[in-house]
Amino acid sequence: MHLQRAITEAKKEDERKVTEQHVAQFFRNSLAGYAASEEGSVHGLRTPLRGNSPAAPGTPMMPPPNDPLLGLHGPARDLAALSSILLSSWVNLLLVCVPLGLTSALRGWGPVPTFFLNFGALIPLALILGDITEDLALRYGPAVGGLINATFGNVVEILLSLAALRMGLYDVVAYSLLGSILSNLLLVLGCCMLFGGMYYKTQTFNEIGNRTCASLLFLSVIGIILPTAAKHLIEDMPPAEKAEMIVGISRVSAAVLLIIYIFYLLFQLKTHKDLFDGGEEDEDEEPRLSVACAFTLLVIITVIVAIASEDLTGSIEEVSEHTPLSKAFLGMIVLPIAGNACEHITAIIVAMKNKMDLALGVAVGSSIQIALLALPLCVVVGWATGHPFGLDLDAFSALALTAAVIHSNVITSDATSHWLLGVQLIGVYVILAITYFYR
Repeated sequence: MHLQRAITEAKKEDERKVTEQHVAQFFRNSLAGYAASEEGSVHGLRTPLRGNSPAAPGTPMMPPPNDPLLGLHGPARDLAALSSILLSSWVNLLLVCVPLGLTSALRGWGPVPTFFLNFGALIPLALILGDITEDLALRYGPAVGGLINATFGNVVEILLSLAALRMGLYDVVAYSLLGSILSNLLLVLGCCMLFGGMYYKTQTFNEIGNRTCASLLFLSVIGIILPTAAKHLIEDMPPAEKAEMIVGISRVSAAVLLIIYIFYLLFQLKTHKDLFDGGEEDEDEEPRLSVACAFTLLVIITVIVAIASEDLTGSIEEVSEHTPLSKAFLGMIVLPIAGNACEHITAIIVAMKNKMDLALGVAVGSSIQIALLALPLCVVVGWATGHPFGLDLDAFSALALTAAVIHSNVITSDATSHWLLGVQLIGVYVILAITYFYR
């Protein structure tokens, strides 16, 4: 009798231990999934939308208890996924600025409220746009997904620039795009190295991929310096003929830069994509939005961004007259914040997790997209629409861009970083920001 009771108690004890192991494994998987959801992607866009991962061998299939999409299909699933996007960040509270900004422009509340309300509206719209493009990237794989991210990742900056181009604000176009390059290359990269260096003594990243990005950035500098040099150094030529020559050089250079960007995409996404991978994901991801819903949201948000950009750029000149902020400071420092806010935060988070390849994919990769895609695209669109916008900058801006690219290339040349290098990059950005504030 005692033997039988001992055997029964032993069996119960074994069953209890197995159950405890299963529950512990489930919570480990859940926590790993949550941590991975904060990690972001190599293209710099957040990936808060995660699918269910298959359980580990020997683990019972226990669905995540807080998954709002569990068991949902069709429109109900899309609504739940959209709800999770909207509730994923406190930044989305700024969506209240969208109707207020549109109302301010229509009712004539004044240029200052119109500017800052639309500026506040663009930040959450950029964040949501990043979530949707990343969801589409999961569906179509890394190659097509990378192209989607490259196309829509900087859509806010591109639409802002095109709106300014249509209004003839050529200096605002140049300042906003140049400011995006400098903020990514100095401020974002510097913060990545600084905050990452607080957790790790030294951090490393892919040397070949970094050298490729560095050479592309310097190539874009050459494409800008030559028209700028022609503008400031050639004096024995009539002004009208000189302006026509500079625009012609800019258009040819822009076409060449766009072609090189296409080859860069081929290099990054096809022939040498292993150089730009930030490591394998810890768990599988599944798209949660349907294709129809994702593209519908993409179109709607792009239209809203275009309208907000139009109202914002239309008020820049009056804002610069009514506030101490110059057009140069608004374009170089303020506007890039609206389009790059979510990417900035993502880069810092992944750097603090020692994912420096991912962090550089955000900071340096976004700078390349602006320099080789957005800026030449504005020149080509201006060419097609009769706006003589060129790649020639004022001498100070060209010098600032050249110095920033050289300094960042020197700092990343050995594919190793620490916190002091980050402080140096941030210091250069602060000096440039103060200089443009007083210009």
